[in-house]
This record gives sequence, structure tokens and C-alpha cells, in this order.
Amino acid sequence: MKRKLKIDIISDVVCPWCTIGYKRLEKAIKNLGIEDQIELEWQPFELNPNMPSEGQNLQQHLAEKYGAGPEQHAQMQQQMKAAGAEVDFVFNYNDDMRMSNTFEAHILLEYAKEFDKQTELKMILTKSFFTNNNDVSDREILKQALQEAELNVEEAFSRLEDKETQKEIRDKQNYWKNLGVNSVPTIVFDRKSAVTGAQPVEVFEKVLQEAINESNQS
Repeated sequence: MKRKLKIDIISDVVCPWCTIGYKRLEKAIKNLGIEDQIELEWQPFELNPNMPSEGQNLQQHLAEKYGAGPEQHAQMQQQMKAAGAEVDFVFNYNDDMRMSNTFEAHILLEYAKEFDKQTELKMILTKSFFTNNNDVSDREILKQALQEAELNVEEAFSRLEDKETQKEIRDKQNYWKNLGVNSVPTIVFDRKSAVTGAQPVEVFEKVLQEAINESNQS
């Protein structure tokens, strides 16, 4: 039996290019017909670890963080909508949209991994934020996401209060940062090679093929 290629995706729930990057990677995997040869794990990365619980208006946030004015903001939104349409993902932007704190979402993604539902929950959360404009730090929204993924809400929520679990997420974030990961998505293949950003499908196909070949030789 061929060993599986381990893919780590370091990302945040509120990172639009992380969604695009994953969808393009997914398409490349399907195009190559190697779904059964892939083991995928999502790794935590908070774009805004100091984001207050009430969040911040998205336009204001982008202006403060990147110096983006209204024109750049509108241009970015159109770019994201077009990129999303190519991979069947809907980005709905509006003036009231707010950036959220994502620490608890990362804890729940770690929980979902135990049931092989990490990718499913990740896509539910990112859709909740970008398509439905929900606050993914709101526990009612997190509860709905868990229910949609058919995960145990009570058990999952107990992890949110667990100091050891909180430390585990912070340690994982620090691990990747110490390896030099400072932008997302960063997609790592067998902990040997990595690509950053939402690369075109053809690039992912090439990288996957090389990684699979190397994996089968080892």
C-alpha cells in the first residue's frame, strides 16, 4: 500500500485566499485522481490574534492594517468574488461586515480533527463568515457550525474552556511561526516543501505530482 502524502494547510478561517487556495488544491488533487493518497490537516494561524471579542468593521480593519482605502477595498472585493466564482465559492461583502476573533474557531477545528471532520467544519466556518457574514467568534454561530458538521456541541464547547487545549493551539501557532510561516495560506507537503498563497491549479498539480513521486520513493 502506498504511503499517503501529508499536507498541512496553515490558515485562518477569515482569510479569503486560504479558501481560494484550498479549493484550487482540492481541484488539483481531483484532476490527478489522487484523493486516496492524501492526508490533509489544517493548522492554526490567527491573522489578528489581538482582535477584540466584538470584532472590527472590515473596511476600518483593512485601512488600519494595510492602509487600504475605499477604492482598494472595492477592488479587492471584486477580485475575491471573481476568484471565488471560479471555484464555486461565494464571497458576499457589505459595508457592515466585521472582522472576527478566530481563536475559538481554531480550537473547534482541532476537536473536529478527532472525527475526521476538520475540512468539513473549516468550510462551514469560512462559508459562515464570507458568504453569510456571520461573526465566527459568536458561540451561537459556532454551535450552528458544529451542528451542521454533526459534531457534539457540548463536548466541543468543553474544549473552549480547557487551558491545556488553549495552550496546544498557541503552541501550534508558534511552531509554524518559528519555522518562518508569516503569511497564509502556507501549504506544506510532507514537512519537506511548501508553497505560499493561492497558487493556480496547474501549479498545485505540478507540486503534488513531484511530492507524490518523492513520497513513493521514500
